[in-house]
Amino acid sequence: MDKVVATAAEAVADVPEGASLAVGGFGLSGVPNVLIGALYERGVGGLSVVSNNCGAMESGLAVLLAAGRIARVTGSYIGANKEFARQYLAGELEVELIPQGTLAERLRAGGAGIPAFYTPAGVGTQVAEGGLPWRYDGTGSVALASPAKEVREFDGTEYVLEHGIRTDFALVRAARGDRHGNLVFAKSARNFNPLAAMAGKVTVAEVEELVEPGEIDPDAVHLPGIFVQRVVALTPQQAADKKIEQRTVSS
Repeated sequence: MDKVVATAAEAVADVPEGASLAVGGFGLSGVPNVLIGALYERGVGGLSVVSNNCGAMESGLAVLLAAGRIARVTGSYIGANKEFARQYLAGELEVELIPQGTLAERLRAGGAGIPAFYTPAGVGTQVAEGGLPWRYDGTGSVALASPAKEVREFDGTEYVLEHGIRTDFALVRAARGDRHGNLVFAKSARNFNPLAAMAGKVTVAEVEELVEPGEIDPDAVHLPGIFVQRVVALTPQQAADKKIEQRTVSS
């Protein structure tokens, strides 16, 4: 039951070339930077990443992206990541953009063993009808577009069929975790980390504070250890290294 692994490098040592990864984080909050750094050091590429966004400010997944290690991104937000936008428009990167709530539910459904579900989000748009650019050819033309999805009517309202997401691995970051893999997330870090963790066949969690089993009140557990296979305890320096995407100060 002790799922603690000594180092981040050991925790991601079996992630192969071309693996699919669900990665937690919301903006720069709750991003598993230490595990991503260990994966970068390994040198694997051709990765298919499922994450709300793809890092920013040379942090998080932006490290792998800038190194050309990511082949495909399934996410909701390109945002201020100029390198992400450049690779996408240049045809170097395949991108499946999904409504944010749909992405969250696709991850949760995959982890819960639900193969597909219907949602009203995207009905009447290219999300349902197809034609969203997944890959450009580098000249501004679309090389690969999204296919049309099944649309069905329930009680007079149309819904689009979306499929649950399962990935080979998941990388997440938690505020607290015990040796059994039970995790607690802080504030907005809870937005996508539990869902990404559920979607991974092998889930690796870096935790800012490692505690012994029983020290976390069962009612306080945000993600039960059944979804987590490996736990890496961060050093105090690693735990404290948190970047701010947009700093606002008053005079």
